[in-house]
Amino acid sequence: MSKLTIALDIMGGDHGPPVILSAAKQAIQSLPDVQFILCGREEIISPALDDLTNDQRSRVVVEHCEQSVEMGEVPTSALRNKKQSSMRRMLELVESGQAQACVSAGNTGALLTLAFCVLKTLPGIDRPALVSDMPTASHHRVFLLDLGANVNCTSEILFQYGVMGSVLAEQISGIQQPRVALLNVGEEDIKGNAQVKYADQLFRNAKGLNYIGYVEGDDIFTDNADVVVTDGFTGNIALKSCEGLAKLVINEIKRQSQQSFFSRLMARIALPLLKTVYNRVNPDQYNGASLIGLRGIVIKSHGNASADAFYYAILQAKQEAEMNVPEKIKSKIETVLLEQL
Repeated sequence: MSKLTIALDIMGGDHGPPVILSAAKQAIQSLPDVQFILCGREEIISPALDDLTNDQRSRVVVEHCEQSVEMGEVPTSALRNKKQSSMRRMLELVESGQAQACVSAGNTGALLTLAFCVLKTLPGIDRPALVSDMPTASHHRVFLLDLGANVNCTSEILFQYGVMGSVLAEQISGIQQPRVALLNVGEEDIKGNAQVKYADQLFRNAKGLNYIGYVEGDDIFTDNADVVVTDGFTGNIALKSCEGLAKLVINEIKRQSQQSFFSRLMARIALPLLKTVYNRVNPDQYNGASLIGLRGIVIKSHGNASADAFYYAILQAKQEAEMNVPEKIKSKIETVLLEQL
């Protein structure tokens, strides 16, 4: 295939193939310059594509897979026993170069394990990281990592995360010299655990990064930094807390707008403003965490993602593939490490 090709795990996710296929069809119809390989059970996938035009159908290949990774499956079991799974096949297509990126809403632990084994990490990277962008007060995006790939991180791994996050901010947001910060319990030098303090020294000694020091949790949304680095345990809690708060705000606005005739009237008057607020905080449009640090592009969608949310993850895969993010990370790592010698 000469066009950009994206492989999709159709069988993953809490809601199964119907939601993923709906998102896939939306992508097929709206992205005429992209070809797709749909991995899963052919008898489920093919009938869902019957309403595509001939041109749209010509850009789709169905890769039949007998197995699928269950959402609660132990990652090591998926590695040993699911060699014919849609998730593994999707990754193999990226590894072989038949696809330039892949997207799955399946079991996170299994995806991390399989991706690490099938694709391997880039030179100079010990562990891949899950990273996603989030809105800020100034309408810029901040990249937060790690979001759960590694709950325990050494200082060296945190430093590698900063380098990778810097590349992503440069390529995706077009930011020159992205501001990189470490998430900490305070901005003072005396605060933080040993790993964070030593990582801080590694960042300060690196000449190829725009490191600005520590930030606290409330600084994630203030546009004080373009990249915020932390371990996967803290990052995952921060992400889920933010998503929960965003849903609370959205639901509370809906509830309050229906309290009385006056509130419904005011809601109709303020509808354009409410839509703007909704679009800014709606977690769906920030769905799609990049598993960076691998020799290929892997996007992890939320397991409970809606069709629209999974579609946003596909768009993320397309953008990273067009920018060739893994190659840019490899180059940046080599440059920063050489400057430290």
